[in-house]
Amino acid sequence: MKKYILKFLIIGLLITSCSDFLEVDFPDSQLSGTQIFENEATANAALANVYSELRDNVLITGDQGLSLYMGLYADELDYYGFIQNSRYNFYSNSLIPSNSSITSIWNGAYNVIYETNSIIEGVQNSVSLNSEQKNQIKGEALFLRGLVHFYLVNLFGNIPYVKSTDYVINSSIEQMSESEIYENIISDLSSSKELLSTDYISGERIRPNKFTVSFLLSKVYLYNNQWELADAESSTVINSDLYIWDENINNIFQKESATTIWQLKPAGQGFNNALEANTFIFYTIPPPDIALTVNLINSFEENDLRRLNWIGEITDNNVTFYYPYKYKGNEDDPQYSIIFRLAEQYLIRAEARAHLNDISGSQSDINKIRSRAGLPNITANNLEELISALVQERKVELFTEQGNRWFDLKRLDIANNILSPLKPGWNSTDVLFPIPETEILTNSNLQQNPGY
Repeated sequence: MKKYILKFLIIGLLITSCSDFLEVDFPDSQLSGTQIFENEATANAALANVYSELRDNVLITGDQGLSLYMGLYADELDYYGFIQNSRYNFYSNSLIPSNSSITSIWNGAYNVIYETNSIIEGVQNSVSLNSEQKNQIKGEALFLRGLVHFYLVNLFGNIPYVKSTDYVINSSIEQMSESEIYENIISDLSSSKELLSTDYISGERIRPNKFTVSFLLSKVYLYNNQWELADAESSTVINSDLYIWDENINNIFQKESATTIWQLKPAGQGFNNALEANTFIFYTIPPPDIALTVNLINSFEENDLRRLNWIGEITDNNVTFYYPYKYKGNEDDPQYSIIFRLAEQYLIRAEARAHLNDISGSQSDINKIRSRAGLPNITANNLEELISALVQERKVELFTEQGNRWFDLKRLDIANNILSPLKPGWNSTDVLFPIPETEILTNSNLQQNPGY
């Protein structure tokens, strides 16, 4: 973490690389920390850098994103590339503390967190921004800080929750328990929700609004078994007039989809499509790198429209390989990387309602998803059967989306049962990543996770 502590203000945010992302005019020169918050445009430039980092380098999308890494780590993706590639270590569950990708995930995430802290501090100290501008920028930064910590705690377990740009504090910061981390995430998100409007500042839904925060809160509450709060937050999103359920499965991953709650816009300048298309689609046999597992393919029910429309395949000499085809990579019909979408809110609410003994409500939410996929209503009518149905429905609805399948296996404590028969290298301690070796050596207050 240390080597990234001062990066944000030193490099001046890489301002020019972010201009297309949020479509505002940014200055060509590098900025000091004071200059960044002299006006709304330069403050937005600071936020633009965070979104571009999330899109291109850290956690969410692209070649280093959770959709790829956690698809390999769980049971969604098979690996066909060189074993010297760090992707193989995710696929074979052979990660070690010195793994370069683990270090990159950790450092990149904390770099983004440092940037959000710089924005929060800068906005608070600004004498140029008005209150509305401050609320929007600080609200987004708090949301992003909570989001990144949410992913980190689910990957690494006990981690530091960093809320300051103070080098002395951060260089020896201690880990928090998972419950403490979630308390901080909820605090950040609750503050963010108070600051943000229900309106989108961008018509393309590429910057979060109040409902985006409610989405993440519903997920946080679900992961913490706070069923009533998860139900309430997901209902807030579902009942909003901004989001309209679409029965046409081919519209879901279009950038204009009315079911999208938050998405990341591609960089432009020759990259007009979601990075997932470049990551997952292949045209040769055997696949050059990755493909969907047969286990996943076989888990779809007959005539499931998701199987027919969201999975591509290539056959040669009676051998067929499959790839995620949610994103088509069509330059004439560009798509954005969708992070939050309405279907997951129904699945979150269905799970919460099952635990609240609202059986009919849970059934209705699950059947909403199944109906669009061309499938009959479920027959599950008790908690155990509904949770089983939800695990299956989440598997085929959210495959290769931001690590959702892996997080389900982990939080429901079924990773060992599912992955042990499939992965020879699987160990029960693999439910957490190792803390990077460099961080352990640098900060004596950090403790390594069991098994490493």
